[in-house]
Amino acid sequence: MDRSFHILVVDDDKEIRSLLSKFLTRNGLRVSVAADGREMRRVLEEAKIDLIVLDVMLPGDSGLTLCGQLRATTKIPILMLTAVAEDTDRIIGLEMGADDYLPKPFNPRELLARIRAILRRVEDRAPAAIALEAEPELALTFDGWKISPGRRQVLDPNGQPIELTGGEFDLLLALAERPQRVLSRDRLLDLTKGRAASLFDRSIDVQIGRLRRKLEAAAPGAGGLIATVRGGGYMFTAAVTRSDAAKLAGKG
Repeated sequence: MDRSFHILVVDDDKEIRSLLSKFLTRNGLRVSVAADGREMRRVLEEAKIDLIVLDVMLPGDSGLTLCGQLRATTKIPILMLTAVAEDTDRIIGLEMGADDYLPKPFNPRELLARIRAILRRVEDRAPAAIALEAEPELALTFDGWKISPGRRQVLDPNGQPIELTGGEFDLLLALAERPQRVLSRDRLLDLTKGRAASLFDRSIDVQIGRLRRKLEAAAPGAGGLIATVRGGGYMFTAAVTRSDAAKLAGKG
């Protein structure tokens, strides 16, 4: 799966840039590097990048600032590198739309595993989108909302598209495909992030909160579509139907 993916590593530490560039290249990925936001933008203008590894601590604009700017203009997946003790940075990064994070110091093999997990999700979406082009009406509907998995699009009850990150869309789809069923955090991690995620990863809680706010902003009360089940996880409360009118009884 790695044959054509192009990774951009943004880190002000020259040694880390060199180490990761060599390691990822040996493992079949194309790699470009940047020391700061200015160099990052130059690379993005010159090349098609499939994933950005972005350090939080950078000269000039911080990685968190750059993450917010990137998410406002692109859907390129972002994996953030954070200081091991800075939980706040990780949570803020996820709030700004990062797809995953990895604390420093880290094992390059774990970074590779996380990169592959994200890229696998991206790669898996392409055939699904192609297959669904022949069935444009295939969708999940609930309370006036519509999710089109092939187009990776969510429409609110007024027919307006909702801007979601890749991780947010995957999470909403995982919940809506299994309505009125309690899904643990571990199960949601398996469904949306793969086995590279830590069992103690708080990204599910952060993304649930962000997703609720976006649903609520589009339609007051819609945040309640995702219920927290104490000691259990989360549950999608609405009745969901497919476009062929077959009720989803819950799967997986």
